[in-house]
Amino acid sequence: MVFKEQTFHGLEPEMEAEIANRASVEAAVANALAIAGGIDASDVEVTMEKDQIVLSGTVGTVGEIERATAVAMAVEGVHNVQNRILLGGFSLDGTH
Repeated sequence: MVFKEQTFHGLEPEMEAEIANRASVEAAVANALAIAGGIDASDVEVTMEKDQIVLSGTVGTVGEIERATAVAMAVEGVHNVQNRILLGGFSLDGTH
């Protein structure tokens, strides 16, 4: 049997611990949004891209969009939040 040095074409595969940690942080943010007052997060999706949490989906008010960011930032392990939540089909900055 011959052992060769590992080579990767493109990006090196993520380590399992990193994936588990990412899933743990996503779940913690989703849970925090689900139990937080002042927001109906039933149509909000939480994902993690690189080192930031990304919120997407729709809510009913601008206040809920702002509340979602605040709730996500309060979760341990979250350092950055990108909020892509739409308000009635429109984002906070007015784009579609």
